Amino acid sequence: MNKFEPDRRSYELPAMVERNVVHYQEPAFGYGRPPEEEEDSLDPLKLIWYVIHYRWLFAASLLAGLVIGVFVTFLQTPLYRATTDVEVITPSAKVIQDLELVSQSADLRAFETAREKMQSRDLARRVVFSLGLAEDAKFLAPAPSFSVMNLFNRIFNYSPTAVLDDLDAETREAMAVGKVLSGLSVDLVRNTSILSVGYSHADPGYAAEVSRQIVRSYIDQNVDKSGETSDLARQFIEEQVRETKAKLQTSEEALVEYAKQAGITLTGNDASLISENISKLNNSLGEALQNRLEAQAYVQQVEDGNAAALPEVFKSDSIQNTKQKIAALKATYQEKLTTLKPGFPEMRRLQSQITELQKQIDAEVAAIATAARIRFAQAEEKVSGLRAEISKLEAQQAEFQDKNIQYTILRREVESNRSQYDSLISKLNEVGVGAELRTTNASIIDLAVRPTAPYSPSLKLNLALSLLIFLTLAAALVYLLELMRNTFTVPDQVESELKIPVLGILPRTPEDALETEMADNKSSLSEAYRSLRTSIQFTGVGDTMHSLLITSPEQSEGKSTTAYKLAHDFAALGKKVLVVDADMRKPRMHRMFNTDNSAGLSNVLSNVLRKGDVRSILHPTHNPNITLLAAGTIPPNPVELLMSQKMAMAVAQMAKSYDIVIIDAPPVLGLADAPVLSRLADATLLVVSSKQVTRKSAKHALERLRSASGNVVGAALSKFAVDKFDYNYAYRYTQYNYYGYDNASVEIEDHGTRASKGDIAGKLARGGSDLIDRFKRRFD
Repeated sequence: MNKFEPDRRSYELPAMVERNVVHYQEPAFGYGRPPEEEEDSLDPLKLIWYVIHYRWLFAASLLAGLVIGVFVTFLQTPLYRATTDVEVITPSAKVIQDLELVSQSADLRAFETAREKMQSRDLARRVVFSLGLAEDAKFLAPAPSFSVMNLFNRIFNYSPTAVLDDLDAETREAMAVGKVLSGLSVDLVRNTSILSVGYSHADPGYAAEVSRQIVRSYIDQNVDKSGETSDLARQFIEEQVRETKAKLQTSEEALVEYAKQAGITLTGNDASLISENISKLNNSLGEALQNRLEAQAYVQQVEDGNAAALPEVFKSDSIQNTKQKIAALKATYQEKLTTLKPGFPEMRRLQSQITELQKQIDAEVAAIATAARIRFAQAEEKVSGLRAEISKLEAQQAEFQDKNIQYTILRREVESNRSQYDSLISKLNEVGVGAELRTTNASIIDLAVRPTAPYSPSLKLNLALSLLIFLTLAAALVYLLELMRNTFTVPDQVESELKIPVLGILPRTPEDALETEMADNKSSLSEAYRSLRTSIQFTGVGDTMHSLLITSPEQSEGKSTTAYKLAHDFAALGKKVLVVDADMRKPRMHRMFNTDNSAGLSNVLSNVLRKGDVRSILHPTHNPNITLLAAGTIPPNPVELLMSQKMAMAVAQMAKSYDIVIIDAPPVLGLADAPVLSRLADATLLVVSSKQVTRKSAKHALERLRSASGNVVGAALSKFAVDKFDYNYAYRYTQYNYYGYDNASVEIEDHGTRASKGDIAGKLARGGSDLIDRFKRRFD
C-alpha cells in the first residue's frame, strides 16, 4: 500500500503529468457490442407477480364484472323453454316407398325434411289458428328481451299489457306467426330418430302450449297429406295396371313371332358354343405367336452368323465333347511346338485332326441352324391356320348376334312388363284397405310440461362472460401500461435488459433526510452502499481494480452521491481513496466535501497550473483517508481535455499513488465524457435509477460505454422504493428494514402496533409475497 502523505503531493502530481505512462484495462467483452443473449422464456411466477402488482386493477375488474353481470341479468327478460320429443317414422307410405328409389341417406333426409316442415310458416299459421294466438295481446306483445324497464318491472312486480285494437287481423296474424317462428327450435337428438321441438317465451304457459301444438299440427298436416296421397296413388296404380297389361300381351306376341322367323331356340346353346370355341382358339393363337417369335429370334441369330451361339449348340453333348478334344489337341500341339517345327509329320497329323474335328462341329451347327429355320416355318404356318379358323368363327358369331340382338331386346321387354304388372297387381290388392296409407309418420314421445324456472338469462353464464371480458380488458390494460412504462422497476429488469449484474440496490431516500441517512452507519442507505462496495470487490477485478468510474445514463440518478458514499466506505477499510470530480460541466463533489473548486482537474490538463500551486488542487477532507481532486475551472472543451494524453497519464499515476481512485463522471447520454473516461478506468459502475431513466436510454448508454472499450462490471439500482409493494417477490428481503439488521427486534416489537393501526393491505401483501417465495423455493 502506497503512503500518500500530504507533504509529498506537491512533488508527485507534476510527475504524474509528465510521465509517459498510460494505463489501459482490457474490456470484459472486447471491442464492439457484447454477444447477444437469448430472451428469457415466459415465467409463470412473473405473471403471478404482475397479478399481485396490479392487484387493485384486477380486483376492480372482478368487482366490475360481477356488478355488470348481475346488472345485465336483471335487464334481460326471463325466458321459459318447453320441449316436446317426437319420433320421426320412415317411410310414410309403403306404396310410395316401393315405387321410389331409396338410397342409404334417405333417413337423414327425412329427418331434415321433418325439421324444416316444423319450422315452416304454413305450420306456424296452423298453430296460430289452433291456439287463437292472433287475438292474444299478451302473446303478441311480450316484454322486451333487454330493457331498463325490465329492472323496474322486476322490482315492482309489474306486468305491462299492450293494446292491439288498432291492428287489423292480417297484421296480428303475421305478428303471431313471427313470434312462433322466432322462439321455435327443432334439433335432432344425436344417433336417434327423435326431434326435440322446443319453444321459448316469457310466459311459461305459452312455452308449453306452443311446443305441444307444433307437434300436433305437424302430425295433422302429415295425416291430411297422406290421405290425399292415398287416393291419388290408388288411381295411379289402376291406370298403370291397365296400360302394363296391354304392353305385356303385345311384347309376348312379338317375341314368339320373331323366334319363329329367325329360327332361334330358347336355350341359346349355339351362341355359347361359338363363343367358347373362339376363346380357346384365341388362347392357342397366343401360344403360337409366342413360339413363332422365339423361332424367329433363333433364325435371325443364324442369319447374323451367330449359329454357334444357339442354345441347342450348348446343349449338344457331341459338340461339347468334340470341343474338348480340339482343346486337348491344341494343347498338345502347343506343347510340342516348343521342340518341333510345324512342318514335322507329327505336327501336321495333329493339325489335320484338329481341322477334321472342327468340320464335324461346323456340320452339327449347320444342322441345328436348319432345324431352327424349319421350326420358324412351322410356327408361321400354325399362326396362319389359327387366324383363318378364328375368322370363320367370328363370321358365324356376327351372324348369330345380328339375330340374337333383336331377340334379346324383345325378351327383356317381356320380362320388364311382366315384373311391373305383377308388382302393380300386388300393390293394388294391398291398397284395398286405406288405413296403411294414412299411418302417421311421427309419434309423440314426451309432451312438453309447463317450465317452473327460466332457462335464460343465466346468471352464471353472464357472470362468467362479464368476468372474462373485464379480466381480458384488465390484462390488455396491464400490457399497455407495461409497454408505456418503460423504466426499471425491479432489479430483474435491469439484468434482463442490460445483461449485466446488479451489484447493489439503493433505497429511495427523501432529499431532506439524505444527509442524515448517509451519516448514520446503521441506516438502510448506509447498509446498501456497504453491500454495493462488497459486490464491487467481488466482481472479479478486485486486486487489479485501482480506478473506478461511476456514471449514469442521465442526470439526477444518484451517481455523485454513490461516488461520495463509496469513497467513505472504501476509506472505512483503511484504503487511501482519491475522489476525482471529472464532471467539468456541472461539478458537485466540492460541495459534498465542502471544499474549494477554484483549481482542479481542468487546470492540470490545460497547463494553467503552476508547480507551486499543485497543493491547492488536492483537498484533504474530513476523512483522513479521502482526498478530493475537484473539477476546477469549467473549461469550454471538457471532452478534448479528457481525451488528451495527460489525462491518461494522470489516471495511471493516481492509480499507482492511491489504493483506489473513484472518478465521478458526467452522464453518458448526450455527452462524450463518460465513454472517454470509461476507457481509462479499470472498472465502470453504471448507476441506474428506478422509475426514472427509460430502458432504451440505459441500453444505449451501456452500448456507448462498451463501444469505447469500457469495462462495465455492473449496475447499481438507485432510488428503489422499498416501502411499496412494487418489486419482484425475489427482492422481498429489501423490506422489513433488511439493511438495518440491528433494528430487527424493533420491527418485531412494533409489528403488533402497526397492524393494529389498520395496515391490513400491507399485511396481506406481505403474506402473499411469503407464499410466493415458498412456492418459488420449492421449484428452485
